[in-house]
Amino acid sequence: MTTNTGSMKKNFGPLLADVAVPIGSYYLLKSGFGMGTVAALGWSSVVPAVRTVWGVVAERKLNAFAALILFVNVVGLLLSFVAGDPRLMLAKDSGISSAVGIGILVSVVIGKPMMTAGMKPFLVKGDPEREAAFERLLGGSVAFRRAERRFSLVWGVMLLAECVARIVGVYTLPVDTMVWLGTVVMIGTIAVTSVVSGGVAVGPMAEMIDAELKSGAPAGAVAASVGVPSLAVAG
Repeated sequence: MTTNTGSMKKNFGPLLADVAVPIGSYYLLKSGFGMGTVAALGWSSVVPAVRTVWGVVAERKLNAFAALILFVNVVGLLLSFVAGDPRLMLAKDSGISSAVGIGILVSVVIGKPMMTAGMKPFLVKGDPEREAAFERLLGGSVAFRRAERRFSLVWGVMLLAECVARIVGVYTLPVDTMVWLGTVVMIGTIAVTSVVSGGVAVGPMAEMIDAELKSGAPAGAVAASVGVPSLAVAG
């Protein structure tokens, strides 16, 4: 029998390894240990690199999240070699955001929404029954899958919009202003995107899971009765 603790580890474990560890290790190495940008990016790429190779060799599948973080780090490494122009250095972070946004949008187009791994733990809450309902709906409900893709679509579009806004700011506003404003834009984007994606995707998906658990009806029938907002991604 799967325990709640075991289920939470199963859902949050990959997210922690693919996102939190690489990003956290980068800032720890750079700010905590005074390591240079290039070295910090290089060492923080070790975990996603290992998971990407392991997924291809041992599991015979590509770990999308790990591959994306690895790609972002490589982009960051390449951009870090470009020095001397403070505006270009500030634009570097926007380039990384755009790489993430494009990667997420591509995952939606190919039918494997990348942000699902980050969303699922908040929907199943470490509950084996909710996780089972999630999987049933994912396999049998068109509405549920549309909401799943919609979540990644919102994040991909918003990250690209954030990239454009920051680049415009970098080349139109004083450098000293963009040093702090860039962070404000990033935090604001994350906050707004969380609210929007929650309203158009997470909320409806949670309702479908709750209805599935209460009624015990087939996944497709329950999802159809609950419904989701009209904004949808074809597929």
